[in-house]
Amino acid sequence: DAEGLLRIKEENQKHYRRAQRHQEKKEKIQKHNRKLGELVEKKTYDLKIQYEHLANLRRTHILELTSVIFPIEEVKTSMRDPADVSSESDNAMTSSTVSKLAEARRTTYLSGRWVCDDHNGDTSISITGPWITLPNNGDYSAYYNWVEEKKTTQGPDMEHNNPAHTISAALCYATQLVNTLSLILDVNLPKKLCNRQVNASLRGENLSRHRFMRAVKKLNANILHLCFSQHVNLDLLHPLHTLRNLMYLVSPDTENLGR
Repeated sequence: DAEGLLRIKEENQKHYRRAQRHQEKKEKIQKHNRKLGELVEKKTYDLKIQYEHLANLRRTHILELTSVIFPIEEVKTSMRDPADVSSESDNAMTSSTVSKLAEARRTTYLSGRWVCDDHNGDTSISITGPWITLPNNGDYSAYYNWVEEKKTTQGPDMEHNNPAHTISAALCYATQLVNTLSLILDVNLPKKLCNRQVNASLRGENLSRHRFMRAVKKLNANILHLCFSQHVNLDLLHPLHTLRNLMYLVSPDTENLGR
């Protein structure tokens, strides 16, 4: 028993010395981890500063881009139809007759259904200038009407103020701006859409509502994706308001623009 007790004491001493060595290794590892933690914290802070600096550069480039090349503004269109004024001044007509005539003038039979193309008193959003606008409500029926008329009317279109021309131009400019913003912000867009595709959809030989709506939906999806990436207030966004969503995105009031 005495020999067994002596052997156990010797083994306990060996374990104690080994435990001391392990404790020293543990302290060294903890000290090393603390140094790495401090280094990581410093690097994280430096990275945060660099991200803020990069965001400021992106923000500066975007604000310069949208103020010099692609200015986006809200345009008030409060003009009334002259026919409404003349009809209202005619005492021989009742108010119900005037309202029915006004409604008839603003209604178009298109693709098997009646659509309203009234934009009197509505607001529009302009891009690159007040003469290139899109309806605020996302109603592009003026373009559909132009397409249907082109199918039935022969000869060149000599009307320079045709709203279909401004709609197609505004959509092309918006597509170019969105693609440029995705490069500046380093955000991958969910829908592949280039200016050539938009031009083909708007001005190709086989013009159709399906091709037009597909291009517009892709553009709206890309704009919403950019708005989400920059934490634009969701209460301001609408899936059909193309240029208005874009205006909120590049607004100087957007706090996270450039993130």
